[in-house]
Amino acid sequence: MLTPGYPITTERLTLRPFTPQDLHELHAYESLPAVARYLYWEPRDLDTTRAFLDKKIARTALHEEGEAIDVAVVDTASGRLAGNCVLIWTSKQHRQGEIGYVLHPDFHGRGYAAEAAAQMLRLGFDGLGLHRIVGRLDARNHASARVLEKLGMRREAHLIDNEYVKGAWASEIVYAMLAREWQQR
Repeated sequence: MLTPGYPITTERLTLRPFTPQDLHELHAYESLPAVARYLYWEPRDLDTTRAFLDKKIARTALHEEGEAIDVAVVDTASGRLAGNCVLIWTSKQHRQGEIGYVLHPDFHGRGYAAEAAAQMLRLGFDGLGLHRIVGRLDARNHASARVLEKLGMRREAHLIDNEYVKGAWASEIVYAMLAREWQQR
């Protein structure tokens, strides 16, 4: 079980629970084709963003396997919503988790994804006591692969045409890190 102390702050970011006031800034990037390109969903209209925001608002703690923490990633200097980051508790028995992140293109290339995702790794390993955390991505998403590599995650698998996404076969890359690797970082 894990209930983080919010807000979580880094050198440049504030990670906090989502609020209803985040709707328009969240929609500003979830509606972009470039953001949805390598994800399972299409660009979202305002009503769909609102429905997913309601889910994000409720995802602030991990009580049991299958739950997720979904935090707003805020650029502390500007106060703008830069994106979101997630930690999913995928297996209690095997002490496994998964991280993910989505950023507004205005914040790409600044190291914000790695800075925020490192906090999800910290919560998973140090807070929840996970043994292994993975990051999964579309094989064409080279920028996301660089983020996971920057975190020190190891590329473990390249699954060829393993999912049918948006009307086409897509390949997936899996990165992972073990708790002992996190501690040695």
